[in-house]
Amino acid sequence: MSQLDHLNRTSASLTGDKTPPRFKVFMARHLDGLDVLKRLPEETVFEMKVVASVLPFRVNEYVINHLIDWDAVPNDPIYQLTFPQRGMLSEEAFERMAALHRADAPRDEIQRLAQELRADLNPHPAGQMELNMPRDEDGDVLDGMQHKYNETVLFFPSQGQTCHAFCTFCFRWAQFVGQQELRMASTEAGALHGYLESRKEVSDLLVTGGDPMVMKTAKLAGYLEPLLSERFEHVQTIRIGTKALTYWPHRFVFDDDADDMLRLFDTLVEEGKHVSVMAHFNHWRELESPVTREAIRRIRDTGAQIRAQGPLLAHINDDASVWARMWETQVKLGVVPYYMFVERDTGARHYFEVPLERAWHIYRDAIQQVSGLARTVRGPSMSAGPGKVEVQGVTEIAGEKVFALRFLQGRNADWVHRPFYAKYDPKATWLDHLKPAFGESRFFFEEEYATMQNPRLA
Repeated sequence: MSQLDHLNRTSASLTGDKTPPRFKVFMARHLDGLDVLKRLPEETVFEMKVVASVLPFRVNEYVINHLIDWDAVPNDPIYQLTFPQRGMLSEEAFERMAALHRADAPRDEIQRLAQELRADLNPHPAGQMELNMPRDEDGDVLDGMQHKYNETVLFFPSQGQTCHAFCTFCFRWAQFVGQQELRMASTEAGALHGYLESRKEVSDLLVTGGDPMVMKTAKLAGYLEPLLSERFEHVQTIRIGTKALTYWPHRFVFDDDADDMLRLFDTLVEEGKHVSVMAHFNHWRELESPVTREAIRRIRDTGAQIRAQGPLLAHINDDASVWARMWETQVKLGVVPYYMFVERDTGARHYFEVPLERAWHIYRDAIQQVSGLARTVRGPSMSAGPGKVEVQGVTEIAGEKVFALRFLQGRNADWVHRPFYAKYDPKATWLDHLKPAFGESRFFFEEEYATMQNPRLA
């Protein structure tokens, strides 16, 4: 049996399809033609088109046919994860855009309003553009990189600035809306390598996007294989952020260069690098696919590890039993539960955000249901401007009800694991909603962080 015949036969057994898997993508312009949407009310599809004029929409045939339970729509979590919903825009923003669609307004008029509405959605939260962009020796900004924490550099290869499908909650939605001024990307392998060589404190490179797994293996290898040189001995860990294990697990099983990708991982591990696939999972349903399970097995066989992270989201996974089952399944498959995030203050946040107190209760209730091997997960964690802030709980100290908080990562490493307290606020959903407890005028890090934002204050 030829390798192709073997793959095709394996494909049939994994997907239930007798034909080889194909990648076919659908964008906003395809919404009217999607057969699966014809079972939905016309108004629902119209609402999708309105929202997709502002926020990015992209889904593929595998997600539609194998992951979404169309009998459970609109409450199916994968449907909520991938298809636009009216509530993702404010009522005012929705009605303004809907009026243009009802009037068959010209495309450029729709685009102008979309850009206006996007500007109100905090396209680059947590100081990504202002504070995270590193500079070269001449003081010029190095495009397509971020360096927020001493040990870790993020790299955005231009070939990886899309995804196999888009998440409706995505905090990097601004990468995908076609506005060049909102994008972060680089084609300069030399700039990346030069920067890493000059920064000996960097131990971790995180290749991110978009999704680097949309790239051909040869392109990714061009960025990563040079790191095997002695010049980069200090770069110990290569992380690859991806949602491909949900949206296109065929990338590691059936794609033309799937075996090449696995050989790249194997080579990096064999040469002494720690390779960690930073997988994004939001619901246990994503782990049920036989192709996903085969992809996980193949990646782990290379010696690479898989760590799982994702945000807590209303309409998708705001239920402790969902998280407990997901973490248990991950441990069973050899995936390490890593982070539960708080939905970031960007994009459709008002649709997905969960109050911090409820987020902590969900995390706590889920942790109580799993064994120690699943308790590697940290959270709920806010990836805020000053750093990653964990909600440790709600408690009472000296008669005052407070949130207990700590930094898991900080712009100043000295902030890490230093406890601090905020006044109890049942409606708070983000760090900037919180006020210091015990009569303090500001949190311990605020003055230094303000100086980082505006050095003239120093």
